[in-house]
Amino acid sequence: MWAILGASIIGVGFFLERMWALQRGRVLPRAFVERIRALVAKGKTSDALLLCEENGSSIALVMAAALRAFEQDMIRADVKEMVEEVGAREVSQMEKFIEIIGTIANISPLLGLLGTVTGMIFVFRDFVDAYASGTAGPDAFAQGIWQALLTTAFGITVGIIMLVLYRVSQGRANTLVNEMEEDAMGLVNLLESARRSARESAPATESA
Repeated sequence: MWAILGASIIGVGFFLERMWALQRGRVLPRAFVERIRALVAKGKTSDALLLCEENGSSIALVMAAALRAFEQDMIRADVKEMVEEVGAREVSQMEKFIEIIGTIANISPLLGLLGTVTGMIFVFRDFVDAYASGTAGPDAFAQGIWQALLTTAFGITVGIIMLVLYRVSQGRANTLVNEMEEDAMGLVNLLESARRSARESAPATESA
């Protein structure tokens, strides 16, 4: 019972930490993304890069990688590779500790079952000793079984709660990751369009 209680406290602690770390404002602030897109559309990539470096959110780090690659005049494939590299690192940070919650959800019922089995072993041992001494009674036997089954009930309850918390954490992380990928690829496409427009306008300027 103490082991299950300790595991549940650890699981809830990690869940609260992930909920705090995975706040949209800390990972994917929408107003910031729209501001970066507006600056890139106006050709102010240097200003956009400066804002990304000052922001510190996950999407800012990914966008900063794309903007640096663009300023180094890398081809689209290289820009995308840099974005994916930084993005994978940020995703790893976002998913940190979530699997611990899932592990606790899986082991809690097993700990409960282990407690019940161990308790039943002691119940039957005590019953045999009591029977040998002639003091065995059905009430004591039933009470021992009832107490032993408590750990299984407690373990299953904690397992269900931890499973729900695990799914909530995983769902929030997946949602933010998908949105971050869309925004990052959208910025790459926007940068490529800006580069194409600049190249197309260059010959016209030279001929004029």
